[in-house]
Amino acid sequence: MKRRTVLTILLAVLAYLAGGAALFQRLEQPLEQRRRGLALGARFSFLEQHRCVQPQDLDTLIQELLWAVEVGVDPTGNSTDFTTNWDMGGSFFFAGTVITTIGFGNIAPKTDGGRLFCIFYALVGIPMFGSLLAGVGDQLGSALGQLIGKVEQLFLRWRVRVTVVRVVSATLFLGLGCLMFVFSPVVVFQWVEGWSALEAAYFVVVTLTTIGFGDYVAGNDSSRVYKVWYKPLVWVWVVLGLAYFVAILSMIGDWLRVLSRRTREEMEGFTTQAANWTSAIATDIKGVRWDPRPLRQLSPPRPPSPSPLSPGGESGPGHQTTPAPPQTPLPLPPQPRGRERARPRDYPLPLTLPLTPPAGPSAHRIPGRKPGLHRRGAV
Repeated sequence: MKRRTVLTILLAVLAYLAGGAALFQRLEQPLEQRRRGLALGARFSFLEQHRCVQPQDLDTLIQELLWAVEVGVDPTGNSTDFTTNWDMGGSFFFAGTVITTIGFGNIAPKTDGGRLFCIFYALVGIPMFGSLLAGVGDQLGSALGQLIGKVEQLFLRWRVRVTVVRVVSATLFLGLGCLMFVFSPVVVFQWVEGWSALEAAYFVVVTLTTIGFGDYVAGNDSSRVYKVWYKPLVWVWVVLGLAYFVAILSMIGDWLRVLSRRTREEMEGFTTQAANWTSAIATDIKGVRWDPRPLRQLSPPRPPSPSPLSPGGESGPGHQTTPAPPQTPLPLPPQPRGRERARPRDYPLPLTLPLTPPAGPSAHRIPGRKPGLHRRGAV
């Protein structure tokens, strides 16, 4: 890729980031300010109602609750209904978020041993998952390609144009993938998690694009009872969905490469044609030479230009010049008078002028006219 292209893409990305930052700030900052005002108001009201509580003690309690939330503990629940995030299902889901590079952030290792093990586990697991993702993507693309190939053969039997068949096949590929890995999970998460359609779609897109904010996580609601196999099943959906997205991105990359190759070939062909045309025109211009000799034969000789010499042949005291030899003009054929004068298209000039005019009455006859049509009184 050329340096100018890289700089253009960089400027476009920076402009896109600046526009997104401005829009996010306008959308999210007012809510943050309202929440901050409500939190400060609630703290002040609690201290007013409970004067026996010191502000330092309240701040310590709030900090402890924040630490509990950070490790995944819900401080609003009852102590008898405690559920751990590090059971087999939750640990399996966390390990899947590590090697898939999603990293929701709702739970994370807090011990030194857990963090050290997470480093080596990610370094080994991410390449393994990349290989698995490539293989699953190929198999998934092949399966969908075979299904769409049968549809293409059906359309070709109906004598549909190839361009229309390609558009229909791409639409079917996108539609089937979105139905299996986007729309169906949205409905399932609405039913299991109790989310709205927007929240479920938000979680699906954030997960399959490996963004993983962690504000919405499947199976993380302490007020609900989940099956043991629910989180592993969510991880399987993540693997298949990521494979589908990889297939989509590879297909888009192939389309872009083909388009850029065709554009480059067309531009190279156009440049070659323009260079050939320019060289041909330059060769023709160099090969054409103007020969003034025929014009000199047809045109009468110019009279000699008057010399600035004095009548005695002197332009000054003690200066003499030799006059040029006289030139004998070529005689011209006699021209008729009045209406008998021929027009250029009726009386073309000969290429070789005769030295003596032809004698006889036919010398004054105009070509193309019959005798006896001259003006009366013309000689």
